[in-house]
Amino acid sequence: MQMTRKDFLKTVALGGLATTLSAVDDISVLAQEGSKDGKAVNFVALLGGEPAPMFEKGMEALGGIERFVSKGDKVTIKPNIGWDKTPELAGNTNPELIVALINACKDCGAKEITVFDHTCDEWRACYRNSGIEDAAKKAGANVVPANEEKYYVECSLPKGVAVKRALIHKAILDCDKWFNVPVLKNHGGARMTIAMKNLLGIVWDRRDIHQKGLDQAIADLCTLDKPACLNIVDAYRIMKTNGPRGRNADDVELTKALFMSTDPVAVDVAATKFFGQFTGMKLEDVKYLPLGEAHKLGTMSVDALNPARIKM
Repeated sequence: MQMTRKDFLKTVALGGLATTLSAVDDISVLAQEGSKDGKAVNFVALLGGEPAPMFEKGMEALGGIERFVSKGDKVTIKPNIGWDKTPELAGNTNPELIVALINACKDCGAKEITVFDHTCDEWRACYRNSGIEDAAKKAGANVVPANEEKYYVECSLPKGVAVKRALIHKAILDCDKWFNVPVLKNHGGARMTIAMKNLLGIVWDRRDIHQKGLDQAIADLCTLDKPACLNIVDAYRIMKTNGPRGRNADDVELTKALFMSTDPVAVDVAATKFFGQFTGMKLEDVKYLPLGEAHKLGTMSVDALNPARIKM
């Protein structure tokens, strides 16, 4: 089902984001592209556009790509490319969004842009059939593998509770800035896989980490002393059921949304609430969110981030 304007006005509340919007008829109220009090916008919710235009509008609201990338930076982009699925099945991040981000980084003068993921299905098939490999290369990025242990370096996670050490991909460790770009979807174990859980794709020893208690392990991995400069949640299509791999098109909903934040906890809270409008998912069912807040990775209060809401 296509989300209507009325549905969006209800959904955009996102845990206190705009508690009075359900009674507002003027859609221009949503087009807040920046702060009126001079404070930086650290969260943007967008609805109703195509991936690239939503990204561009959202980046404007956040203050521009220059806020995150400097000339000469080595940039890494970590999408979800975990599954041998085509874009319309929503198993992976939308390639159009990745291209928009690559182009923005290039325009800002990034020296080098790298894209990778530690896939679950066979990595060559995932890279190819997701559409990300071809699109990213054509846009000028390097697409590197993550299928062998030699690509990883052991790192300490002193703030971790269940996970104290992990093998982290060199593309994260060697870059100046990195972007976390997951797709919004259901997950059988963690209930939701969004920004925080997307970090499982930067580690080698993923199976061992799963066995240490998935919710706490997700929060622990996010204590890595090199957080993403920005979390960009692709909700153009969402996988409602049978995640994280999905079975067929019946699992997918075209929702045309995008969430962007410097805060991985808040962006996952907002995305989960949005997801719940289509599926009934409850925020309290996603156990790693309060664990992330307890680790001081971010806040579960989206209002604290001076949010902007944009209807395309």
